[in-house]
Amino acid sequence: MKKRVGKYGKKIVIVACWILIWQLAAILVGNRILLVGPIQTLQALGERALQGDFWLSVGHSLLRIGAGFASGLAMGLLLAAGSSRYKLLEEVLAPVMALLKAIPVASFVVLFLIWWRSAVLATAVSFCIVLPNIYVNTLEGIRHVDPRLLEMAQVLEIPAWNRFFYIYRPALKPCLDSAIHISAGMSWKSGVAAEVIGIPVLSVGEQLYLSKIYLDTAGVLAWTAVTVLASVACEQAVLALWRLFQRLEPGCRAAGLSGGRALERESSSGEVPALEREATPGTVPSSETKPQVVLELDHVSKCYQGRIVLEDVSGRFVRGRTYSFRTPSGSGKTTLFRLIAGLEEPQLPHSIRRLGSKITMVFQEDRLCEEYNALINVDLVTGDREKSREHLRLLLEEEDLSRPCRELSGGMKRRVAIARAVAAGGDVILLDEPYGGLDGESRRRVERYLHAFGACSAVLLATHLEENAVQHVE
Repeated sequence: MKKRVGKYGKKIVIVACWILIWQLAAILVGNRILLVGPIQTLQALGERALQGDFWLSVGHSLLRIGAGFASGLAMGLLLAAGSSRYKLLEEVLAPVMALLKAIPVASFVVLFLIWWRSAVLATAVSFCIVLPNIYVNTLEGIRHVDPRLLEMAQVLEIPAWNRFFYIYRPALKPCLDSAIHISAGMSWKSGVAAEVIGIPVLSVGEQLYLSKIYLDTAGVLAWTAVTVLASVACEQAVLALWRLFQRLEPGCRAAGLSGGRALERESSSGEVPALEREATPGTVPSSETKPQVVLELDHVSKCYQGRIVLEDVSGRFVRGRTYSFRTPSGSGKTTLFRLIAGLEEPQLPHSIRRLGSKITMVFQEDRLCEEYNALINVDLVTGDREKSREHLRLLLEEEDLSRPCRELSGGMKRRVAIARAVAAGGDVILLDEPYGGLDGESRRRVERYLHAFGACSAVLLATHLEENAVQHVE
């Protein structure tokens, strides 16, 4: 509190000093046409504020410039979204945006006066000033989205609604904070400048022009102060709305299957069933029905720049079994999982046959939306807060569910990532080093969870050779 008071107190003293210098300069000049002081400017502003035309002029300018800013903001966001997806659109728009940034405001004003009437001049000029700034910064923000999060969203089939609010929106924040701040101020400067030239009726620009005609320096400064105050007020209002939008946490939408079948395996007491007997290669889980094959690999290979990373891997994977891949680090387990998940293509087409409806994955990295809590991270795939809470309660303590993931320990983050993949309800669940960062008790807790909720899926588990796991690869 003391630091804040000291900070604002220092600013007030600085502003007061400049106002005093301004007043002393006006006294020394001694000519009201050349320069008036802050007292005369305030008097002129007060006199005009009592007139009805004053508020009509401010209101009309606000509507014109606000419309230009809003339309430039909306168009910039839409075009940036399109350019991020379609390279051709970005190439077509590149010279247009460069031209809009380079053309002087005066040239815009003259051209628009030729084409249209002066009433729409401020709107058009503000639009042209705001559009390239919003477009460039939005496109930059989209490109700064963590590609690992986008891969995670692709594999877990997270809906576009959830991706926008919880993956793209945080990445856009730093870029759009600056763009909105600059654009709001520039739209007022350029809009009022256009009004001074076009002189539309009932506008701030018209009043500035008339004050200049009558050599009313106090009036010029008063209307300049109005422009500055309106610019700051609009800028703060837009930034406040943007910050409010950033704080919103809308409900997530469901992403296909959401783990409902797995939840049915919980006992009536709410506890996870005991660890089941692990199946051995060539055996079928105790059931009268034939086990369902959900994934087939047929001589899968992968090369990078002529170097063989994975060679001739085959196998059939059925629902209800756990398959542990225990090989040294760098032997291609992660590559195999990326191929199965569809993130990369094998050397031979159709060598991977996904017979199930969905594949989910726990990556080597946690790939969480760190700004948001564990519940939201699992909601991304379930779209159901209660279902997300039921899954997470089996792996985390209740008080940890509402904490931002950036505040969780590495082991807690790992458990959230596991809950998210399992809650997505895949027919095949890929677990790439799922026990990394877990202590003994946390690992046993995760194992119980996986055995309880992986019974309806084929679980493929990648571990190092030193991991204590049974290899179940056919």
